[in-house]
Amino acid sequence: MRAFDLSPLLRSSVGFDHVNRLFELANRVDETATSYPPYNIEKRGEDAYRITMAVAGFDQSELDITVKENSLIVTGKAVEQTATQDGEQVSYLHRGIARRAFERRFELADTVKVVGAELKDGLLHVALTREIPEAKKPRQIAINTAANAGKVIDAQPKAA
Repeated sequence: MRAFDLSPLLRSSVGFDHVNRLFELANRVDETATSYPPYNIEKRGEDAYRITMAVAGFDQSELDITVKENSLIVTGKAVEQTATQDGEQVSYLHRGIARRAFERRFELADTVKVVGAELKDGLLHVALTREIPEAKKPRQIAINTAANAGKVIDAQPKAA
């Protein structure tokens, strides 16, 4: 695989060092780790996203969702079941539904927040939303004329 040198870009930019980290993570990815469990990332509106993971066979108590800094970490650890809810003993003749342990990481932008999760029909849905801070939203700038050029412009917006 080709190595990317981002140092020329990073020399003249501030606060983009996380991009370099993303490229390093992409180069270190183990292909077998990225195949299980399968997932979709959906854009569901202007600022809404959803990650759907196929976690058939896992119970809610066997799944864990953690947000740490800008990483969403979904882990699954199957607990061996030898009896049903009725107390019957279970022995498998064939076990085709994978229940192996996994850890799946997703890198989130600074403005993306996890708002909820739901387990339904063997699919884990994690809802995300992009929340742009007021300071980063576009705003109109007043243009002064020569008539009011002597007035001092207040750079800080006044609280309402």
